[in-house]
Amino acid sequence: MVTITDSAVQAIRTAFAEENTTAEESYLRVSVRGGGCSGLSYDLTVDAEKRDGDLEVEKDGVRLLVDLKSQLYLTGTTLDHTSGLNGKGFVFVNPNATGTCGCGQSFSV
Repeated sequence: MVTITDSAVQAIRTAFAEENTTAEESYLRVSVRGGGCSGLSYDLTVDAEKRDGDLEVEKDGVRLLVDLKSQLYLTGTTLDHTSGLNGKGFVFVNPNATGTCGCGQSFSV
């Protein structure tokens, strides 16, 4: 299961508004794909449909989808959002990652 922080919920709502959609109409799809400096990277997209095998996680009306393959890499992960001095954006706290790159968007297991 993936956990969503309160700040991530607010950032997702803002992102949906920028895409001219709402949390009621859309999902945030969180997935893992090959690539990046450490071998795997996170991918976030807005999706209108749930697919077979998708895990749905909901918090305060915001819904995430995680495909079956990505579930293996994201179990126990927390999706957060930061707007500190080191930059603004989504942050993944992934207990399965054995290594990460400096930007935090790429990891290895």
